[in-house]
Amino acid sequence: MTTPRRGRVPQRRIAETVAAELRDHILSDDNYRLPTQDQLVKDFGVSYPSIREALRILETEGLVTVRRGNVGGAEVHRPDEFSAAYHLGLALQGARVTLGDLAAGLQKLEPMCAAELARRPDRAEVVVPALEANVNASAEVVDDGVAFTRIAREFHDLVVSFTPNVTVRYVVSSLVALWSAQEVAWAEVLTRRGEYPSEEDAREAVRIHRRIVDEIAAGRDSEAERIARAHLAATQAILLDRFDDGVVNASSAMARQAGQRPRI
Repeated sequence: MTTPRRGRVPQRRIAETVAAELRDHILSDDNYRLPTQDQLVKDFGVSYPSIREALRILETEGLVTVRRGNVGGAEVHRPDEFSAAYHLGLALQGARVTLGDLAAGLQKLEPMCAAELARRPDRAEVVVPALEANVNASAEVVDDGVAFTRIAREFHDLVVSFTPNVTVRYVVSSLVALWSAQEVAWAEVLTRRGEYPSEEDAREAVRIHRRIVDEIAAGRDSEAERIARAHLAATQAILLDRFDDGVVNASSAMARQAGQRPRI
């Protein structure tokens, strides 16, 4: 019986092996810097095309940015809530998940984070000052619809960011990032149409945010969760009244991170 002749390992498979090792380095070492392509070719003993394909794989995952040209190179990016939101958003957008469905999911999960903050023993030193600063900042711009929406949405980001459980924090913050991007876009659209909710509505949102902070500070977890859920449902209803049939837009989270205008 003749032994089958071993063929050449496909370049794609080599590139995936290289990418897997580089990915491990990026995710395990906060200070990892990618070597030059020349050094990578030497370290892995593979061809330049295989190295370039490996970098392309990592680039599509958002872990590196490859700069072309005379000043080329690759910059490493560690994953964060925005990149997580983007990839989750791709899955939701591909499944044609509506904004209404996203809103319902957030109503179940985000208020739980407010309750978790009320149970933190260090909430008075760590959580409450940051939330109060945000509420005060939003109160100063109640007459500017776009600016108010941006700062008021950051309140929700902060609530989730202080959640002790890391897994919950990343999952919920991804959903919040997707929703926040849609809401900021909504504020811009309605401001241009002259339909943005009144300054009185903005002041009411500030008042409710202060109530949530007060409940967190007092350690009343059930009440903090109840108020947060009712407030979230009310603010979501304004957007869903106009865009309920819209589908989640994955690119909106990345646009928000880059300071660009998300699209509804």
